[in-house]
Amino acid sequence: MESESTPVRFDTKIAVLLREDLATWQRLNTTAFLVSGLGVHVPELVGEPYADADGTQYLPMFRQPVLVFEGGKELLKQAHSRALGRELPVSVFTSDLFTTSNDRDNRAAVAAVPRADLDLVGIALYGPRNAVDKVLKGARMHP
Repeated sequence: MESESTPVRFDTKIAVLLREDLATWQRLNTTAFLVSGLGVHVPELVGEPYADADGTQYLPMFRQPVLVFEGGKELLKQAHSRALGRELPVSVFTSDLFTTSNDRDNRAAVAAVPRADLDLVGIALYGPRNAVDKVLKGARMHP
């Protein structure tokens, strides 16, 4: 029997992999953009709305933690390929997106480059814990 104090262990994982050479503002911006698509694609990831003790309402958030990892440019390419090979939901952020300022231009920047040539600075993915762990093999937790 589980109590409310029993730790929750998820059999799935939400993960972000960032290129290790990004500036702090780029890491934060990239992470925010990358995870934004997961809740739309996998609606069950999003929990119920929050409310404080005074009844002030707040937006819902993911039901489980988002784990952030980092690695080199080659590791990011490998992880991207592994995630697609496992048919996991993946979002991408390329270096070109640091120079655009809206969704239309972001999508156009990604669409202009073949998959093998994308200059990835981050990916987000979701799936079974073991599958995500295999995709991220070689990555380290973000400091």
